[in-house]
Amino acid sequence: MRLFTAIDIPDAIASKLGAVIDRLRPKTKLSWTSVEKMHITMKFIGEWPEDRLDEMKRSLAGVRATGGIEITVRGLGWYPNPRDPHVFWAGVEAGDDLRSLAKATDQAVHAIGVPLDDREYSPHLTLARIRKRVSLNALRRDVEAVESTDFGSFRATDFYLYLSRAGAYTKLAGFALV
Repeated sequence: MRLFTAIDIPDAIASKLGAVIDRLRPKTKLSWTSVEKMHITMKFIGEWPEDRLDEMKRSLAGVRATGGIEITVRGLGWYPNPRDPHVFWAGVEAGDDLRSLAKATDQAVHAIGVPLDDREYSPHLTLARIRKRVSLNALRRDVEAVESTDFGSFRATDFYLYLSRAGAYTKLAGFALV
């Protein structure tokens, strides 16, 4: 089983991001993310034995948060850099609360055998993946017009354990933050 943890985004924000994707999609051929799949990944777990799924759920249920997390989705950007990007993303601003939750999640699953992340947590929403070299000039011009857009804010009160299989995501469990 290929697993990850994530926070869902509200439909209103997903709809605004979908409108931007619809506007930009004709500019170049990228692997665009469908709005239904958008989420803020906290921890990519990777392959996990199905017979240990309950252990994973118990571990994540032990993650404690002090309350909901205020999240703003704002701006667009490129990872790892604008010159040679692999990912086109929307920015996620949530401060230390989200970083702390991601770290607590990382440590909780590490206690049952999942490797710790060695990279600094950088929350974002993946809008597209750039799998091969294509011209991004037309896309870049249109991105400049909307790159500072504020897509909305929300209070996250839950996070979820997801299964990723054959391009589809399935919620396996939810965990309250309040």
